[in-house]
Amino acid sequence: MKTLISASFYLVLGIVLVSCQPKVNTLNLSGEDIVFENAQVIDVTDGSVTASHVVVRGEQIFKLLPTDSKYSWENATIVSLEGKYLLPGLTEMHAHIPALAWDDPLISETLFLYLSNGITTIRGMLGNPLHLELREKAKNGEILSPRIYTSSPSLNGNSVRTPEEARAQVASYAADGYDFLKLHPGIRLHVFDEIVKTANESGIPYAGHVSNLVRIRHALQSNYQTIDHIDGFIEGLVPKEANVNPIENGFFGYNFAHLADTAKIAELVAMARENGVWVVPTQALFDRWFSPTPADDLVREPEMKYMSKDVRTNWVNSKKSLTENGDFDPAKWRVYNQLRYRLIRELHKNGQGLLLGSDAPQVFNVPGFSIHHELRGMLDAGLTPLEALQIGTLNPATFFKGNFGSIKEGLAADFLITDENPLDNLENLKHPAGVMARGQWIDREMLQKRLAEIAQKHE
Repeated sequence: MKTLISASFYLVLGIVLVSCQPKVNTLNLSGEDIVFENAQVIDVTDGSVTASHVVVRGEQIFKLLPTDSKYSWENATIVSLEGKYLLPGLTEMHAHIPALAWDDPLISETLFLYLSNGITTIRGMLGNPLHLELREKAKNGEILSPRIYTSSPSLNGNSVRTPEEARAQVASYAADGYDFLKLHPGIRLHVFDEIVKTANESGIPYAGHVSNLVRIRHALQSNYQTIDHIDGFIEGLVPKEANVNPIENGFFGYNFAHLADTAKIAELVAMARENGVWVVPTQALFDRWFSPTPADDLVREPEMKYMSKDVRTNWVNSKKSLTENGDFDPAKWRVYNQLRYRLIRELHKNGQGLLLGSDAPQVFNVPGFSIHHELRGMLDAGLTPLEALQIGTLNPATFFKGNFGSIKEGLAADFLITDENPLDNLENLKHPAGVMARGQWIDREMLQKRLAEIAQKHE
């Protein structure tokens, strides 16, 4: 009887123990699926963090699963992210791509430098027929690249001198399939109006600089898609009675900063909102190239090793030419830069909104790495870390009506992994533990290996 009781006891105990075991959920995954286990997923809408398993299938986020349940990941590739943070990939809204043969090594280097810093979408701001081919190759996964949007070649005072030239160029670029027109300085008012008319008829938007012959109010009323560099805004703050010559504005309004009537800021910001005009500040240009920081200090920064010696030399000479002359004064620059910061804050708070863009590779703005300087500039202007992230994730997705910019099921698998929470310190975005661009996974080892190869080439 004792033996029988003992056997019954252990049988019942076994049943209880089995029934207490957590249920293991089995997903039907293939070897091409990737599971990012135990990620701390950042919701960039509110900054909240949720522990999740992120399952990627093809180019999309297939599942977001809670970590308090058990799963069987048979067949799938597993990437453990214990203690690491996962957030949407960044968008560089003022990027440049070399205009060389599509398989030129410099193009693949440049695209990789963007990716290596978690930039999974770029908006090319000086288009070329080559970039149409690159855009498609990136879209089809034929090259390792961020998603590409590309402008047309430049429309400026030399390339479109008459309304007839404007009509022809705009119609041609629209037919070629560029995503938008790039406007540069020097365009005369009546030519600009023809560009706008033809662009609207052709269904192609326009963005970029504001010609000082067009002026900011007319540009805003003409529904630019974006105004980059905050171009024209400072000139728009100068009272009429100052009777300035608009072509003497200096570097993006530098010569007029001391004349600015800041009471006019609200009017221009309201016009941007009413006409749906986004602004890409490219503040990194003004904190680095056009700033008192010595060129010899900037050229020694670690990221400069990814640029050729000739480029570095040209950048040093360009900065010295721009800032080591009688027109540049550090005290005057501080007034100018503070005015830019105020415009950034107001455009973010009350305008259509800001889009993150650094103008790389412009002087001392290394592709990819310069986005961190732009983020720093947004903090200096008064945005919070979450707001700075939002203008590089949520806002571009809204702007493009794209299926990216957030970590949600069904959206593009565009994200980066960090060791620490970037909302605690945006410096934590540097040196990602991995980057995924539309389902293409680049782990830390590959990131470091490829960066080392690029640096070695430019020694």
